[in-house]
Amino acid sequence: MKNLHSSPALPYMVQKNKSLLCPCGKGSYASCCEPFHINVALPPTAEALMRSRYSAYAMGLSDYVLSTWHASTRPNQLDLQQELAQGQWLGLNVKGHWPQGKHAEVEFVARYKPHSGPASRLHERSRFVQENGQWFYVDGDLFSS
Repeated sequence: MKNLHSSPALPYMVQKNKSLLCPCGKGSYASCCEPFHINVALPPTAEALMRSRYSAYAMGLSDYVLSTWHASTRPNQLDLQQELAQGQWLGLNVKGHWPQGKHAEVEFVARYKPHSGPASRLHERSRFVQENGQWFYVDGDLFSS
């Protein structure tokens, strides 16, 4: 996993988010997704990885999202700062988590609101694989809203 200690968001994350709620909705950021974002710990389950990736999208942490994307499907680059400049992620609802050994699926609904225009929902059932103790996002199937 890429070291995020050089991320421009790190000072904000460490200093400002000690009591901030985690964007994924599962407690405080400091005790939820932050340890994964700053490379102190690995998400122990596919669901934890999916939650940390959602939080990374919500915070504009492109490097983290790329580093947790399986090499077989990972894009060459990702600019979440541009996405954040156009709107914000509003919330996450995990519908289910189906672990099967070193493979797992997670179904979720994420809500996004552009600065202009109506809010939208991303409903996906994502596939994950674990390699050498680390979970990676592989791909997913979108549900029509």
